[in-house]
Amino acid sequence: MIPKELAKKIRVLQITTNKVVNDILAGEYKSVFKGRGMEFEEVREYSPGDDIRTIDWNVTARTGKPYVKRYVEERELTIMFIVDMSASGEFGSVNKLKNEMAAELCALLSFSAVKNNDKVGLILFTDRVEKFIPPKKGTTHVLRVIRELLSFRPRKTNTDIAGALDYFGRIASKSAVVFLVSDFLAEDFEKPMSILGKKHDLIAATIVDPSEKSLPDVGLLELEDAETGETVIIDTGSSMVRKNYRRLGEEQSRRFRNLFSSMGVDHIEIRTDRDYVPELVKFFRIRERRY
Repeated sequence: MIPKELAKKIRVLQITTNKVVNDILAGEYKSVFKGRGMEFEEVREYSPGDDIRTIDWNVTARTGKPYVKRYVEERELTIMFIVDMSASGEFGSVNKLKNEMAAELCALLSFSAVKNNDKVGLILFTDRVEKFIPPKKGTTHVLRVIRELLSFRPRKTNTDIAGALDYFGRIASKSAVVFLVSDFLAEDFEKPMSILGKKHDLIAATIVDPSEKSLPDVGLLELEDAETGETVIIDTGSSMVRKNYRRLGEEQSRRFRNLFSSMGVDHIEIRTDRDYVPELVKFFRIRERRY
């Protein structure tokens, strides 16, 4: 039995994300994530205007009339979400935690996928893979994925992106569209990410809180690393401290952009203090023009 509070969260998320899918993303998703190619559907009699390159010469010779082969796009895709559930995701200085924003993003993309009859799968990880849901179709399955994203309580606190990517690389039998959702506060994930990106359509979705970019002027502030427990006290009343903190945040964003670009991995930054839908639409349209 699903707790009432969780069921309410799932229902609200389903209603709000479905509205966005229907009103805004209906055509964006399908045009960006295309099928794996064309598959044969039927042979039919030639009509004026048909491409002569599609003529089936064997059938034409046998019947004495020109026939053409008809193909349709092989639409079915597998959409895989690999989501970082480490302790740093349990942070948020505005209305939502980073993990809550990650869940919303995955829900929106999942409902877009199910609307196009694509499969959806999920991997939740910390410093190990803690949950794997194999890809399936259908709204019921997507609601299960969302339920896991909202209710999951990880056993560990640290982050191993490389391990999660290696795990998916071992179990994936076919090429997939993979959303790696994380704040990327980890090390040594570059090589496995580059390897996975060569076989799959890999997209890095970075979840960022505004306080990771800049600090308010509130005097002495104690910051704690959620994953290691280490603390540090900084003086936010110092304009130099705030300036250096902002510079480090900008450098990190730039490093991520350059890193993902060098690997040929698409990247989108999702902030907890902004509506992510316009950013997602912008990302889709840039990607569509490129491909």
